[in-house]
Amino acid sequence: MRRADREVTGFDNLVAIMERCDVCRVGFLDGEVPYILPLNFGMRAKDGRVTLFFHGAGEGKKYALMDKNPQVAFQMDCAHKLVTDRGAGYCTMAYESVMGRGILSRVPDAEKEEALRILMAHYHPGEDVPFDHAALPRTVALRLDVTEMTGKRRQK
Repeated sequence: MRRADREVTGFDNLVAIMERCDVCRVGFLDGEVPYILPLNFGMRAKDGRVTLFFHGAGEGKKYALMDKNPQVAFQMDCAHKLVTDRGAGYCTMAYESVMGRGILSRVPDAEKEEALRILMAHYHPGEDVPFDHAALPRTVALRLDVTEMTGKRRQK
């Protein structure tokens, strides 16, 4: 990392940033050009490993790309704040971000409800938010087993 003073280290620090994010961008290999998709997500962090969960309809480009190559990249960011010094003609952005790589796969039907509960918990911490169980058969849940990740932070 070029700016080591902005690097975020430590598993707990990286997870804390991820918990503050509300969108995860997943990058798939699509021939010679990446295909990037913003997704809502849930997260499980346990024993030094992170698993991200996503959901969607039963068809779409991401499934075809995942079936062809399940290795993906991801990126998420939060805590955005514009930092300016008009007198000096200076403008930058404060932020926190995490990016990494992993293996994407479908969640088996027997584990789908738990994956969706993890996803809901990310957006409704401390609440048991119900969801329509009738939608389970037509919903695909995905899991991204993170194999590596790095973080960066610029504070004002």
